Amino acid sequence: MGINCVKVPKRYGEPNRRALIEMELLDSSKKITSDADHLFIPIVREPNDAEKGNLVDVEFLEHEFEEHEKAPTLEDLLGFMPHYEVIGDIALIEADDPDADRIGEALLKFHPHVNTVLGATSPVVGEFRVREFVLVAGVNKTETIHKEYGCRYIVDLAKAYFTPRLSTERERILSWIKPDDVVVDMFAGVGPYSILIAKKASPKKVVAIDKNPAAVEFLRRNVVLNSVDNVEVVEGDANVEAEAQRFAGIADHVIMNLPHNAYDFLDSAVKLIKTGGMIHYYGITHEDNLFDGSIGLIEAAAKRVGRQIEVMGKRTVRSYAPHQYNVCIEVRVA
Repeated sequence: MGINCVKVPKRYGEPNRRALIEMELLDSSKKITSDADHLFIPIVREPNDAEKGNLVDVEFLEHEFEEHEKAPTLEDLLGFMPHYEVIGDIALIEADDPDADRIGEALLKFHPHVNTVLGATSPVVGEFRVREFVLVAGVNKTETIHKEYGCRYIVDLAKAYFTPRLSTERERILSWIKPDDVVVDMFAGVGPYSILIAKKASPKKVVAIDKNPAAVEFLRRNVVLNSVDNVEVVEGDANVEAEAQRFAGIADHVIMNLPHNAYDFLDSAVKLIKTGGMIHYYGITHEDNLFDGSIGLIEAAAKRVGRQIEVMGKRTVRSYAPHQYNVCIEVRVA
């Protein structure tokens, strides 16, 4: 009898594997197998509808798998599975976890490439969307280089926000971008959307805006590090920059990855987008109103200047908190 699994094209294998781990759905007792074009990744159960939104281009089926020769796992080392994420050679956990010290030491043993374990002492807060950390184990530092889809990003986690949990989402956006397009990334941070798009989709230009001076410094360094010459870096408030005549109506795509308050910038996004262009809007919404409320806000912003929208796509990107989801809504603006 076969084992439940996801069948996925090889190029989407790693982000889907990471997503399954985060959702605690990967069956690590079985060996991942492949054919010429696909990976077959064993899972402990089929995801629910919300969880499926975190996966890209997958098919659910049954398949035969070999058992792994059991190697020690984090759960073996600790007696439980901790929640953490890895950015470059830094692992992040919650500082107030009563087992933080044990988790830190276990992560250093389990992930040979991890040199530092930091504990977050605050949520993402403030105008520049940063967190505060304390050293839990390893080398005392907050700067690292993270690799993702063939791009490298220098980031100081104490100065600029970055998460690897959106890697699949960032890659998905590429399918919308054409070579002659102009893309405006309204909240670019250190450049994970802007640089990936510039490097992999080869648009005419990417305008990368951020108001955090530290993030912009790393963004400029990452543009050089990744050898992309089609990114214009702008330090400033996206609402203010949208008023500048040089950006009005230039964008084929506007990316609004500021999920907690992107709605405050919708009027500006409509000013930036050209007729027929697309807005990629991210929000944090309750499960009882995943999309409709946000679509209403986008529609109202367009109507204020006599324009209309057509919803091209809507999806849950990931679970954010109990009963809350990070969603993406994509609309074409006429």
